[in-house]
This record gives sequence, C-alpha cells and structure tokens, in this order.
Amino acid sequence: MIEIAGLRKEYGDFTAVDNLSFSVGRGEIFGIVGPNGAGKTTTLKMISGLIRQTSGTIRIKEFDLEENPVRIKSFLGFLPEESPLYEGMEVEDYLMFFSELYGIDKNSSRERINALLFDLALNTNGKKIGDLSKGMRRKVAIARSLINDPDVLVYDEPASGLDPMTSNYITNYISSLKNTGKTIIFSAHNLYQVQTLCDRILIMKDGKIITLGTMDDIQKEFGRTSYCVEFRVDDLSGFTAAKIEMKNEHYLVTTDDINVVNHTTKWVASRGGDIIEMRTIELSLEEIFLELMGIEAKTGG
Repeated sequence: MIEIAGLRKEYGDFTAVDNLSFSVGRGEIFGIVGPNGAGKTTTLKMISGLIRQTSGTIRIKEFDLEENPVRIKSFLGFLPEESPLYEGMEVEDYLMFFSELYGIDKNSSRERINALLFDLALNTNGKKIGDLSKGMRRKVAIARSLINDPDVLVYDEPASGLDPMTSNYITNYISSLKNTGKTIIFSAHNLYQVQTLCDRILIMKDGKIITLGTMDDIQKEFGRTSYCVEFRVDDLSGFTAAKIEMKNEHYLVTTDDINVVNHTTKWVASRGGDIIEMRTIELSLEEIFLELMGIEAKTGG
C-alpha cells in the first residue's frame, strides 16, 4: 500500500530525515515513535505531500507521489498534530465545506457527516467549533480527515494533549478503522497506545531508523525477560535469592535467571509452602524505547 525508499529531507546543512526505507501493508496500523526532533512529523508530512522530499521515492497504492499528487490526495486523509479549525463555523457546515472540496454530492455528504458524528460521539447541538472542548475539536479534525472516506490515513499525534477518556476513545476509534480496511500510519508519544494499537512499529532517532518490526520482534531484539515467583511459607530462614520482598503477606522473588525460579519453587515445596503465582515479564515498548534513547527509566518509590 505504501512504499518508502531512500527518503531524505534536508534543510540547508541539517538533515531531518536520513535515508528512510520501509513499507506499510494494506489494512495495517503502522506506528512511528521517536524523541522530539527524530523526524517523525517531517516523514508524515512528506508522505502526505505537504512538503517535498530532497530525495527518495514515495509510492502509495502504486502511484508515485511526485507524479500523481492530486490522485493520491483524493484517497488520503491527513491529521496534523496542530490542526487549526474554522472556529466560527458550526461543525456540520465545516464538514460540508470540506466535503464539497472533494466534489461529493450533498446527499452523500449529509449521510457521511451524520455517520461520522455518530461514530465519533460528536453531539455538537449546533455549537460553533470555537465553543467546543479540545477533545471535541480533535474529533472534528478526525471527522474532517475521513470526510472523503480515504483508504490511507496519516495521523500525527492523534490523541496528543487530550484527557485520558477522550484519548482512549480516539485510540479505540482508530483501531476500529482498521476493520473497515483502512491503512493507518501515525506517530505518538504515548508508547502504551502504540504498543497495543500497532501491527508494526518504527523507532526513529536523528532522522534514521533504529529498529522496525512487530512488538514481538522488538522485544526479541532489545528486550529481556524477567520472572516473578510469589509464594507463601512459614519460615523463610535459609532461603537466598537475588531479590525478595513482601507482598500482601506473601514473598515475591524477581529475577532474570530461570535457575533462580527453579531453585525457589523447589525450596518452597521442600518447606511445605505454596506457590501463589508465577509469571513472565517482558519489557514494555516504553522501557525498550528509553533504553535505546539512553534514558534511564524512572520507577515509583
């Protein structure tokens, strides 16, 4: 669906995006993450045709973006991180205006607008856009990006700065769009949302790809596995483990060594104790990301 090859963007002596190559399959949700200045927004703007690349190619649905920009924009929806709206207009009029820009007839436009308002829970009651909350305005921007029923969606921080409930709603809504066959590429700083939402994830730094793959791929390449054993025993004397703590009147051992797990379970059994729970813990995307960026993760005290 989307093919990126050797993509590069220079601003004078500064290289914002440096030789990116990747593909996004039809119906895939593809996430791009990275620190500020990594080149995420620049990449999305180039894919959307808002800015031209210095070199490299962008092909969407087999069309070359430089050769067919108008054709591609007809089936692509873009949502920038900061999305100015016409605040003096009512929502329905605003969406009708953009529908007319795409040449959609009024009857079809009304049906499309009503469906979007319902799906996004946009109960505007005739309010002007400027009178809506930030979350509601973000939903209006999403509705605008979908007004032409595009096959490809390019979203830059779709849930940025929103309250948790609205952010979660928008995340779930984006997930539901995949079920309609849409291909979605987006960036986000909320790495938990990226981990749960995306089929594949690209991590960028300084305009370059650090890694690209499914969450399982990334965990296998950069993650590590730890184990927790929670148990109950009357007398702990004689037990040695790398890390042990109390939890709800039980003991909890956390270790990266499977041999410690085996030793613990055998020792507990030999003392007539009970194993309450055993579980495997994989690093989250956020933990892996922080390590890749050279940032020490903060833990609660």
